[in-house]
Parts: sequence; structure tokens; C-alpha cells
Amino acid sequence: MSPIARIREDVRSIFERDPAARSWLEVLFCYPGLWAVWFYRVSHALWSAKLFLPARFLSQLARFFTGVDIHPGAQLGRRLFIDHATGVVIGETAIVGDDVTMYQGVTLGGTGKQHGKRHPTVCDGVFIGNNANVLGNITVGENSRVGAGSVVLSDVPPNSTVVGVPAHIVYRNGERILVTDPHDIKDPLSDALIALAARVDELEARLGSEEPSSEPFAAEEAERTAYREELDRLRVYVSMGEGI
Repeated sequence: MSPIARIREDVRSIFERDPAARSWLEVLFCYPGLWAVWFYRVSHALWSAKLFLPARFLSQLARFFTGVDIHPGAQLGRRLFIDHATGVVIGETAIVGDDVTMYQGVTLGGTGKQHGKRHPTVCDGVFIGNNANVLGNITVGENSRVGAGSVVLSDVPPNSTVVGVPAHIVYRNGERILVTDPHDIKDPLSDALIALAARVDELEARLGSEEPSSEPFAAEEAERTAYREELDRLRVYVSMGEGI
């Protein structure tokens, strides 16, 4: 594909995905995410030719003008749309497929000082919301969506929606995924939620096993009332945790 045809394809893809785009001139002059992609293509060509210093210098120049930091060693597919641009970071070994959409603040980063493939692979048609972090040598499957502010630390299956810190699946193939085990959330509070749920089960069993006496003593009634109040509080905490 010729450079002119590639430019037309990039601009056309923005019209398809951004209802705020009004004219070709507006897209050409007012979309720094588009400029960042074009800067990247030149710097990547220099990187592939082993002109590492000029490639890095050009990528830093692009960062200054666009607010987008794309390492020239990354592999980006066609029709990448970086909306609002500012704060996007794409690491050296990241791989991005075709028709991917990213919003401001997205990071495709690593998790340490490992060598080799240490950044994510984002497959075709993926949408990544603003300020999301996709970290490590993981894969985000085709046509998946990453919610704004999410931190993705493990592979995402195709056609899935993930949210949260760390991210967990809430939709897959168009169907809602209900979290029944707090461990599935992989949240630091999972153990606390499990303990709360166990305490709720214990209190429910205790209340259910105690038959009301025809002549209840005041102490027994006070104990049962305390159990009920604790049970009500724990149910609220557990319900809040299940909504994470």
C-alpha cells in the first residue's frame, strides 16, 4: 500500500469511529493521535534499519508534540486510532493488531526488568478505555474491551469485556459473567470477602437451628438480636464486595 493510500485509510478509520470528526482538514490538523502513528511509522522504519539512535530521537520528538510515547520497536497494525492521545505509552515489545482503539492514558507496559517479550499483544478490533493499564507479556483477544481505569495482568479471551483492578471478565461472547467465587476477582480483598461470607453462613445456620422458646429468657433474646444485627451488617459488606 502506498503512503497516500495508507494516510487515506487512517483518516477514514477515524471518521468511522469518532462522531466528533467533521472534515478531513480537522482530522489532519487536530488529531495528535494520528500524528503519533505517522511519526511511529518513520521511527519504526529507522529502527528496523538498525538506526536505533535516530529512531529513538524521532520517537521522543513525537512524544513532545503529541503526548504519545510509542517505542519504535513496537509493532503496530493498520488503522490504529488513539483518541485524545495524551499520556498513551506503548512499550518496545508490544504488538498491536488492526482496527484497535485506545483512549488517553492507556499504557501497554511491562512488569519488571525481564528481557525478551515483556509487553502485551493486543489483537484485532480491541477497545481499550482511558487510563487502562495492560501489563506484561499477555494477550488481549480479538474484539475484546478493556474498561476505563482497569489493570489487566492476565490473558483476556476473545470477545470479552474486562473491568477492575486487577481486571476480571464481566462479559464474554455477549453474555454476562457472574462472579460467584471471590477468588475469581483476584482482588487483595478476596480473602476478607470469603471470611465475611463464611461468617454469614455460620450466623444463618445458628439462627436457623435455634427454635424459639415458649418462655424465652432475656439473655437468649439479646443474643439472637445481636446475631441478626451482625448478620445484616455482613450481608451489606458481602453484597458490596460482590459488586466490585
